[in-house]
Amino acid sequence: MRLRIIKCHGSGNDFPLIDARRLALDDATWAGVARALADRRGPVGGDGMLLLTEGDGQYAFGFRMFNSDGSESETCLNGLRCVARAGFAALGIEAARVRLKTSEADVARDDDLADGVYTVRETAGPVSLDVAAWPMRGLGERVIETPIAATGSARAFTAIAIPNPHLVAFVEAVDEAELVAVGGVCEAAPDWLPNRANVSFVATPQSETLRGPREASREPDALFVRTYERGVGLTDSCGSAMAASTHAAGLTGRIAFGTPVTVFNRGGMVRAVAGEDGMVTLSGNATFEWEGAVTVDPATGVAGDLVIERWHNDEIDSWARVADAAR
Repeated sequence: MRLRIIKCHGSGNDFPLIDARRLALDDATWAGVARALADRRGPVGGDGMLLLTEGDGQYAFGFRMFNSDGSESETCLNGLRCVARAGFAALGIEAARVRLKTSEADVARDDDLADGVYTVRETAGPVSLDVAAWPMRGLGERVIETPIAATGSARAFTAIAIPNPHLVAFVEAVDEAELVAVGGVCEAAPDWLPNRANVSFVATPQSETLRGPREASREPDALFVRTYERGVGLTDSCGSAMAASTHAAGLTGRIAFGTPVTVFNRGGMVRAVAGEDGMVTLSGNATFEWEGAVTVDPATGVAGDLVIERWHNDEIDSWARVADAAR
């Protein structure tokens, strides 16, 4: 099949995006399309695949996200901003309520983070602390600043779903080897965590990791988030991880709820605010890099014959300046 795509990214989290409002494909076919398009060895590549889907009386449009392994995620807040931009353009609007897989979110065009950086504000939640609903077994009703022996790490984790499940550990410095090891344990879907979870190591405002970036930011508080994402692996950016980490910072008293926070990652940054009501607002880029068409065989998970019809070089350059400053 021949599909039109937009290659886009939110805070460095990159995806092929498809307007699927008129495409009647079943979930198994979409999973095959995702494996083909997100394959880094293929012509497109990405952390996953995004779909703009039809709305209804309650929602202006819908959102779906498939990971690179073909599994479907509850949400992806970096990807949601990109789908929101496509939905705004398709419908001629600048704000909407969006249907997600198991929840909903409000999105709106926001003031640009920097010159030439298309920016979307998104509000998601409320977060859930009920780990039995994931399920995460044998650890009680809530996990807040608690070691989880089964991870193989002595670190204290906080468990938050928004609605993707996340394990957040605050650290002085990010040890990527340790993060990959813990993420691999969770990715294996052990009996105590059958649906897996995203794992994030988060550098605190007081850490050496954030001294330079924090001084460069205009917000009084900052976090640096590094995530091992289920279905993806180690990723430069994960929007729901940044949201979960911001809420965890409030929950554990590191940053007061309601405080504007600059959240840095390997792909760039977003602005975030976590409320005591469990809602988290992120404001970040929705950058379009190019538009084109590609042939996909969902059965084999192979893509080919890519034709790029339009480059968005100005947007690419504008975001590169933001990302360079964040690093």
